[in-house]
Amino acid sequence: MGSRRGPIFAAIGVVVVAILLLLFLVLPKMHSVSDAQGQLDQARQQQTTLEVRKAALEQAKLDAPKNQQIINNVHKRIPPTADEPGLIQLLNGAAVSAGIQLVSLTPSNPTFDSTTGLSTISVAVSATGSYFDITQFMYNIETLPRAAVVTTLTLAPVDATSVSPSLTMSATVNTFTSDTSAGPGSSPGPTAGTAGGTTTTTGTTGAVS
Repeated sequence: MGSRRGPIFAAIGVVVVAILLLLFLVLPKMHSVSDAQGQLDQARQQQTTLEVRKAALEQAKLDAPKNQQIINNVHKRIPPTADEPGLIQLLNGAAVSAGIQLVSLTPSNPTFDSTTGLSTISVAVSATGSYFDITQFMYNIETLPRAAVVTTLTLAPVDATSVSPSLTMSATVNTFTSDTSAGPGSSPGPTAGTAGGTTTTTGTTGAVS
């Protein structure tokens, strides 16, 4: 009977030892391998993210000159200051080129538009000239170096019996600046600048005083 129990106890001992080895040696190693695999996967994800960022930065570097040119063009079309004297000069030049007789240019105080993030300067324009001269003037305004939009235009005859009848023109021209508080009377608040005022002609085509 005792001789039969010996092998059984021995087998049980082997099983116990195997279980202990599994608990204390194999399982910790398996956990270590699993942790290492998780760290490797995380490192690979971080590497992928860094490679994507690197590619984006390299592309941004390549695009920098073109983007800077776009920014410069936007600043030219929509300047960072109101620059009303420069605006008047541009409109006067457009009138001279079209051959019309300016009567007045009246720029308003800049008004901030929260939708666009820009300040709008409306200029009331009064002039006389032929239909074709006024058409050319409108084209000159729309193609100025500074962004300008004609929002209203009314025409009325001066002398319909003339061989070359003249028309009086009243128009509103909107221009823009990225200064959100450009000039006295602007919204949300005034900064240093010149208030809008009426500029009248002296009677010479396009000559403004």
